Amino acid sequence: MNEVTTANKTIRKSTKDAPKEKPKSTLFAPKISLFKKKELVQMFRSLASMLKAQINTADALKYYANGHPNKELVKALMQIHNDVNKGVQVHEAFRRSKKFDDMTIGLIQAGSDAGQLDTAFSELGKRLKSEIFFRKKVRKLIMMPCIVIPILICAFIASQVKIVPKVEKMMAGMEPRGFVALSFQISDIVKESWVVAVLIMLTIVVVVWKSDRVKNAIINLAMARVRVVRMMVMSLRQMTILSTIKLLYSNGINLAKSLRVSATSVKKTPFYDELRKAAEMYEKSGVPVSAAFAKYTSVDPQVVHMLAIGEKSASLDVQLGMLAEMFEEDAEQLMDDFSQFISFVVMVIAVVLIAAVFLGTFMPIFMMGPQMMQDAM
Repeated sequence: MNEVTTANKTIRKSTKDAPKEKPKSTLFAPKISLFKKKELVQMFRSLASMLKAQINTADALKYYANGHPNKELVKALMQIHNDVNKGVQVHEAFRRSKKFDDMTIGLIQAGSDAGQLDTAFSELGKRLKSEIFFRKKVRKLIMMPCIVIPILICAFIASQVKIVPKVEKMMAGMEPRGFVALSFQISDIVKESWVVAVLIMLTIVVVVWKSDRVKNAIINLAMARVRVVRMMVMSLRQMTILSTIKLLYSNGINLAKSLRVSATSVKKTPFYDELRKAAEMYEKSGVPVSAAFAKYTSVDPQVVHMLAIGEKSASLDVQLGMLAEMFEEDAEQLMDDFSQFISFVVMVIAVVLIAAVFLGTFMPIFMMGPQMMQDAM
């Protein structure tokens, strides 16, 4: 118990003394090139197995790096190996490589200070594998609209710029009326503005891709307007938070520190500031963690209820594990619901664009005959 208390004090002191980095610009800011998550899953699993076999951390890093095909990973691991041999703490050595995110470093620090680094590496492998699974599902969901909609937009522009003007030339000498006149007016507008419109759309795509702030704004707007999106995103975020807290707390890290470290796993979301406030309230005022969650976070009421049960029955780690599993199951189900929603939206957009192409291109041709007969009479 004394060792854990000492470790917690050391963590708190190092957190306070650490220099604060100035936030970089959110748009077009240079991003650190991290390793692929598949490689990290294999690496953390291998390191965990070697540490369980009583191989020290520096040697485990060296053995894994030896013969690995990824030269960048080998370089980073050998740098970490050298730093650890010089007496640098493991988490600080990983931080110096600038190849691992804050959540990974926080979990390594917690595992190292609790004397369970092998468990931390093993849990990191599990966490990253779960993250890969959900990322793949989300990528599949958005891939179809990202391919289909631009193709249909291009088809609409081509029809308005190339085909409709030819139809208009065929009707030279005739005064277009009704829908035909409207179709030609739309074609003229598209011809004059399609380049600017395409440039604006490309600019929006680049801004969304590069700016985390814009991404968060779009996600927040979607969450506010679409129930299934809100439920899916909240399930994924709460699953991440609760599983991280459970990992840290069950390995002897105090609850306030567990909350702060888990906040780094959702750093670009509103949960980051909420968890830090909840940790500060829990640590300074001594209120139950369930009360701090209820007041300062936007988690589901079920989370607050089960945390309160865990505190009263001294089974907080068990309740955290149950909550994490529950939200993981909910997230999988909501992914299927979201897939159906995306399919419906894409179908509606596709029908609208195809109808625009058909009406703008062929309807003037179909209506030209009756109008020519009326003019002849």
